[in-house]
Amino acid sequence: MTTLKTLDDLLYEHLSDLYDAENQILDALPLMEKKATAPVLRAAFEKHLEETKVQRATLDDIFADLGRKPATHRCKAMEGILREGQDFMKEKAEAEVMDAGLIAAAQRVEHYEIAGYGCVRTWAKQLGMTSIAERLQKILDQEGATDQSLTQIAEKTINRKAVGE
Repeated sequence: MTTLKTLDDLLYEHLSDLYDAENQILDALPLMEKKATAPVLRAAFEKHLEETKVQRATLDDIFADLGRKPATHRCKAMEGILREGQDFMKEKAEAEVMDAGLIAAAQRVEHYEIAGYGCVRTWAKQLGMTSIAERLQKILDQEGATDQSLTQIAEKTINRKAVGE
């Protein structure tokens, strides 16, 4: 276990955690896209996969700016969130109900990322790392937009179909 002495240390640890989380998400999104039945949901997962690739590249650039490589520890929180999603995908469910559950699983991922990116963005700002803070804000904005998009998809189509409207 690492000794954290400064906010810089904490920032590095959390960025490393988010880096691993993004890598896990890159593995999970194609499975979620394949399991989704609604074309609009498949498209949302595909779009977020491409955004996630860019986000990981942004984190690579941030680590380069810091003169460090990401720590190699596993993001256990994301691992657990994704495991729950994988367990759900094994359930027998009507197509619309499966899609509604996939949205819920994806939003759990987004909410974890929003919390994480919000913290590291704030710390980077406080540490005077303006450029890093701006890039983290851009990722945070994308995660929020994805969450909002999933809510709209759920409310306008998927949940209505799952209810039987």
